[in-house]
Amino acid sequence: MKNENTNVENASVVATEVKVLGRPVNADSARQKKLAKIEALKAAGEFKLGRPTKEGSARQIRLAEMEAKRVANGGELKKGRPTKEGSKRQKQLAERAAKEAAGITITRGRPKAVKAEVVTEPVIADVVNIDTPVVKAKRASKKK
Repeated sequence: MKNENTNVENASVVATEVKVLGRPVNADSARQKKLAKIEALKAAGEFKLGRPTKEGSARQIRLAEMEAKRVANGGELKKGRPTKEGSKRQKQLAERAAKEAAGITITRGRPKAVKAEVVTEPVIADVVNIDTPVVKAKRASKKK
């Protein structure tokens, strides 16, 4: 670096006016008024995005019923087909869980087939006589 010995203490800072790029903003325009209103709502915590909910609609009634079921069940709402205790599948799942808890590794799917080692010998090709030419048979022409 060339300027290692510069004296920073004697440097003076000159304030310059920064130009704002772009078109000037009209504070009385409809867009600026709308943006100011949105900022005020955000500051108050009342600004909501998205479509407003319609009270009394079929979806809102269904959601309220699901919430009531959730509260009645102790905070949990089960969806889908209920399990049948004592079924064959539930017994299989219980056995698998017991094996996993015991530390037994479970292999899934079809077991690998044991491949027998096949020893192949090199094949010796027939001896071809180079002196005799190979003649192709001519095809009969197809005329109607």
